[in-house]
Amino acid sequence: MKKSVIILIVIAVLAIWGISKSVGFKNNMVTMDENVNGQWAQVENVYQRRADLIPNLVNTVKGYAEHEKSTLTGVIEARAKATSVNINAGNLDAAGMKKFQAAQDGLSSALSRLMVSVERYPELKANQNFMNLQAQLEGTENRITVERKKFNESAKQYNIYIQKFPNSFFAGFYDYEKKAYFEATKGSDKVPEVKF
Repeated sequence: MKKSVIILIVIAVLAIWGISKSVGFKNNMVTMDENVNGQWAQVENVYQRRADLIPNLVNTVKGYAEHEKSTLTGVIEARAKATSVNINAGNLDAAGMKKFQAAQDGLSSALSRLMVSVERYPELKANQNFMNLQAQLEGTENRITVERKKFNESAKQYNIYIQKFPNSFFAGFYDYEKKAYFEATKGSDKVPEVKF
């Protein structure tokens, strides 16, 4: 009789311990998942800021560079593509992240081509509206870099947490999966060649 009571007590203690571990893990995962989702919202926020600035920039350049239509059209099309690619914060997988990043890289490339063509118009470069828009875009690009870095840091903390034992067991049980990271664009490790 004494043995069975001890066994029941041990089983009850183990059950309580397992339940408290599971609840603790679930609570931590909710917090970490929301941190990653909140940081993703910040990334989207700064990308949206950039997308909102582009029509003003294009319209300002249009008045000076009417024959640069192909460059302006490229920027407008890249903006449309970048704003049409959305990724759900709850499902930040590698494939979706690559598609999102490719669209944003296309927009960055189109903006770079626009800025190169602007060099041909000294009166445009001296225009106060253009200078303000250019400064805002540069600031936005810096914000994008900062927010992407913060997102990667929060995704890293989350990914480490769900891969540690015994967390990996609970992560599988509650269907928590790794979050994808922003990665450097191919070729960005090479120094660009500058010619004067």
